[in-house]
Amino acid sequence: MSVFTRSGAGKVVGGIAVAAVSAVLLAGCAGGGTTSEPTTSSAPTEDLTLKIGSVLPQTGSLAFLGPPEEAGVLLGVNEVNEAAKGITVDFTPGDSGDADNKAFETTVPKLQSEGVSAMIGAAASGVTKLFLDSNVAAGIITFSPANTSPDFTTWEDEDLYWRTAPSDLLQGEVLGNLIAEDGHKNVGIIYQNDAYGTGLFGVVKEVFESTGGSVVAEASYNDGDSSFDAQVAQIAAAKPDAVVLITFDQFATIAPLLVNAGIPASSFYLVDGNLKQWGADVSVSLEGAKGTTPGPVLEDDFQQRLNDAWTAGGNSELEDYSYSAESYDAVILLALASLAAQSTTGADIATKLQEVSGGSGDGTKCTSFAECADIILEGGVADYDGYSGPVTFDENGDPTQASIGIFEFGADNTHTRVDTR
Repeated sequence: MSVFTRSGAGKVVGGIAVAAVSAVLLAGCAGGGTTSEPTTSSAPTEDLTLKIGSVLPQTGSLAFLGPPEEAGVLLGVNEVNEAAKGITVDFTPGDSGDADNKAFETTVPKLQSEGVSAMIGAAASGVTKLFLDSNVAAGIITFSPANTSPDFTTWEDEDLYWRTAPSDLLQGEVLGNLIAEDGHKNVGIIYQNDAYGTGLFGVVKEVFESTGGSVVAEASYNDGDSSFDAQVAQIAAAKPDAVVLITFDQFATIAPLLVNAGIPASSFYLVDGNLKQWGADVSVSLEGAKGTTPGPVLEDDFQQRLNDAWTAGGNSELEDYSYSAESYDAVILLALASLAAQSTTGADIATKLQEVSGGSGDGTKCTSFAECADIILEGGVADYDGYSGPVTFDENGDPTQASIGIFEFGADNTHTRVDTR
């Protein structure tokens, strides 16, 4: 694992080269849409209108991630349109729900019928898997700000799948090592039986056991389950000195059951699917519990700009910023790739996504849509470094550099960042 720091743009502090993690084996990604053939011309022949939709969790077990993700998309759309660089984004928001309520079954066909070139979402890997092939068949880019399942690296996607969130090969390695560094030897793991849960569970277990520790109990459940007594009993019987909870909102039910079974919450380790500001929504104290989530330290005025964009629509201020930067960067990268391709056709946009991220060619570093767009319009190659990190897509549409934040809960059941790796 190699550590890097960024200077110059002043947006990200700390990070990890994803390509250096364990065995990130990669294969195929990229585009969908509506207009012309990509060109190498430096000047646009006409203004472009890029239609984008979102499939993000307004409801369901990941609904707490909806506001920061939607705010990131909204801010990105606003700033592309305000820049007036020859491209306008026509944006339609939509609900993904989760694998249980299946709101995406309404949203995705609606967006397809409206002729979007790209959909931003879903947040849950398991949900994206349920509509990705449909988007591929329709020639539409699926661009997730939060999918972390390693499965997408080798998905047969005709280069129409991209993500700004790193594979869980990275988060799992950081979490497994963190638990060992904290002195734990015998761990129990409760995980959701889906693409996200099983993938992250496997990496955490492998990495933790490679440090000399033992996973003494493991128990899974299905999304939509409401009773977790059997899983808690199985974990408690093994008397672990730490418990990893790879869940979504089910954590609010599981945590009190574990505490009542004699396992202190201070030994809990959470992940991005449940690392929220729980406050009074969990009935036991989480003080001392830790968790991980992808994403860098957000600097300058980004959080304020997110809130300004989000509250302008009558929404309450954001309580969480998870995946907001990744969502914002998804919009910026799509708009830059469309501008570089001089096309709003998904497949054409896809041919430029790796380039504008700095993953191919010798681009000029830039840190805003307007700055990068000027480079493209002047005949150059832009290399966008965003709020989620340098991104730098590989040929599979995976970011090759990312950060994992480590957080700890206080007495008020809210968390603060204590480290970045």
